[in-house]
Amino acid sequence: MGKLFGTDGIRGVANQYPMTPEMALKIGRATAAFFKKDESRSEIVVGKDTRISGDMLEYALVSGICSMGVDAYRTGIMPTPGVSVLTSLIGADAGIVISASHNPFYDNGIKIFNSNGYKLADKIEAEIEDLILGNKSEAPAKPVQEIGRTFKINNAENRYATFLIDAIQAKDTFKGIKIILDCSNGATYRVAPAVFKELGADVETLFADPDGKNINESCGSQHPEVLMEAVVNRKAQIGLAFDGDGDRLTAVDEKGKLVSGDQLLAVCAKHLKQRELLKNNLVVSTVMSNLGLGLALKDMGITHKMTDVGDRYVMEAMVASGAVLGGEDSGHMIFLDQHTTGDGILAALRLIEVMHAESKPLSELCKIMAVFPQALRNVEVAHKPDLETVPEIQDAIKSVEKNLGQQGRVLVRYSGTQPICRIMVEGPTKEETDRHCRQLAEIIKDKLS
Repeated sequence: MGKLFGTDGIRGVANQYPMTPEMALKIGRATAAFFKKDESRSEIVVGKDTRISGDMLEYALVSGICSMGVDAYRTGIMPTPGVSVLTSLIGADAGIVISASHNPFYDNGIKIFNSNGYKLADKIEAEIEDLILGNKSEAPAKPVQEIGRTFKINNAENRYATFLIDAIQAKDTFKGIKIILDCSNGATYRVAPAVFKELGADVETLFADPDGKNINESCGSQHPEVLMEAVVNRKAQIGLAFDGDGDRLTAVDEKGKLVSGDQLLAVCAKHLKQRELLKNNLVVSTVMSNLGLGLALKDMGITHKMTDVGDRYVMEAMVASGAVLGGEDSGHMIFLDQHTTGDGILAALRLIEVMHAESKPLSELCKIMAVFPQALRNVEVAHKPDLETVPEIQDAIKSVEKNLGQQGRVLVRYSGTQPICRIMVEGPTKEETDRHCRQLAEIIKDKLS
């Protein structure tokens, strides 16, 4: 990872490069300079979620884009996957989303897509980062006679909604099904209810009243407690929660039980395989996937490929291997036969299609995968040496791995955007995983904090 780009774009979160208007201006200039075509007018699509800082950063970003002689097409509030779709539909040279995803409202960041709607490869991010930090896009800024213009895409949400509805094969699948949506006071708050209602579902919506500061606040994919209770109390067949920018899905079954992203992958993988639609008999996920996913896929005779953490790495591996299904336990799900990035609404639509086709409730479908107890801890660190160069940490990890044997695993890594070391332990019981995770956290804190 570079200094600016993390696993999910540029995050102005607790680092030395806060997301200020000055930084947004530089990013706009650098992105425009990188993607600008010499022979014709260049265009960049710009969208945002509902954070209070979104307008301010949008103005700065668009100013930077236009100063380079590139036109900016603004979608207004739009889920991240919607910006990806519109970038491709319009034929723009790039797309930019102003969002910090599932983070609190006071954080913000920027995600960039290429002309085909894919997130950028590491090499391209490094080149844009060099333009930003080296101020190398300052000199080519255009005189006023050659600057770009800004345009509002007035039907942006309708075009994205049409894309989602067109992705559904049997439109009567949703007739009468009772669904509760948690829109996280984020970017899906208008388009998600509209899509499900258009398809005929009985929809009740929670957390769809954004005020700029309540995005992700005790709601959405990271905080589904209210949704879980509502599903049971209102006798819904399913609950669906999105994160602030709409690229993640968290599902709740009809009994009010939380369903993990890995379980959703297993359910969809089985359905696709049964219908001979699982291309190359392959599912891609990250090293953070629950041990149970790999075992479930093995039992189904499906090949499982794992990547580094980050949905763009999942996508890159899917493209390289010809897979059509991949994702992360965090709720990113990619259906490459229909989209180029994780899309919470699309994943929800595809999941309900499976429920309808199998004539089974979600709780029954999820029995295909046993979830191993997992413990997660974040330790703030003062520095980030290569973990393999710290003997005490390596010895502790090896000791836990030996203790768990084939019944668990350990993953220790640094955050790409924050001064944090992340620890994940899986094992046969909750007590054992918690104990091992706590022990590792204490040693890491002692050596790195």
